[in-house]
This record gives sequence, structure tokens and C-alpha cells, in this order.
Amino acid sequence: MDLALLILRLVVGLLFVGHGAHKLFGVWGGHGLAGTAGFFESIGLRPGRIHAPSAGLAEFLGGALLALGLLTPIGAVLIIAVMVAAVLTVHLTNGLWATANGIELNLVYAATAVALAGVGAGDWSLDNAFNLDLNGTGWALAALGAGIVGGVGAVLSGRMAARQSVAGAGAATAEQPQRVDSLR
Repeated sequence: MDLALLILRLVVGLLFVGHGAHKLFGVWGGHGLAGTAGFFESIGLRPGRIHAPSAGLAEFLGGALLALGLLTPIGAVLIIAVMVAAVLTVHLTNGLWATANGIELNLVYAATAVALAGVGAGDWSLDNAFNLDLNGTGWALAALGAGIVGGVGAVLSGRMAARQSVAGAGAATAEQPQRVDSLR
């Protein structure tokens, strides 16, 4: 069982480290902070310059914690939060299946994170080496709840900022004097 948990943690964790590195550093075909911030702006997560590094750090750190088996429920929270935000902003309108850019893969990653918070990282982990007993149903439910709150909170804050930006632009336009056409 410990080998299976190690493989699961390494695969999922290191994939998230890679996704975070795409966003943070632009490596392995990623767009870096500027490109990710622009994309986040386009999907209503404003300001993108705040949301891009936050998402990148959550993926990078959450993935590293899972891969190492260190503070596993915290890593799970970070992964779940990013997956919830991705579902709400990009994938939900596309249905279930990943072939149509749906929520399938996001659900698999979130479920994996919840399961790891529940069963623990196993004996071949830093949680075990440091004698941290951070697993069980309570930890799994706490990770799920905190991840959902974090993901929904990120999306709501980004959308509120986007609305305020649009409202502020409209107010600034309304305050400007109207152009008078002198050719009448």
C-alpha cells in the first residue's frame, strides 16, 4: 500500500508542481505570470496580477506537499481550491468530459486530493517521518470544505473586482464632457 500511495502522490503532486511552474516561471510551455494574468483577466479573475501568482503558488506548493507527503491535508486544500476555481471559471459550461474541456479531470484531481487527506500519505512520507498524524475522515472533510471555500472565494473576489472595474470605467466615462459636433 505504501508503494501505491507514493506513486499516486508523486504523479499527482509533480504534475501540479509542473502546472504551478507553467504559471509562475513560464517553463515547459507555460505562459508565465504575465500570460497567465492576461488569461485570468479574460475569464473574469481580476486583477490577474494577483490571481495568477496565487494560483501558480497554490499548484506548485500544493503539488510539492502532496509529492513529499508533508502536511498532506494542506496540500490537498490547495489543489482542491485551484480545481474548484478552474471548474467555475473555465470547465463547468463544457459539461463533464475532458474531451470537451469539461470538469472530468478537475474532479479526478480534487477527489484524489480528498482521498489522500483521508487515507494519509503512507509510511513512505515526511508526515510519517515527522510522526504527523494528519489523516482520517475529519481531515478529508476539512480539506474538501476549505478547498471549496478557497476556490469559490477566489472566483467571487475576482468577479467582484471585475465588476468594480467595469463600473468604475463607466463612471469615469459618464463624468467626461460630451463631444459637441460643430458640423451641424
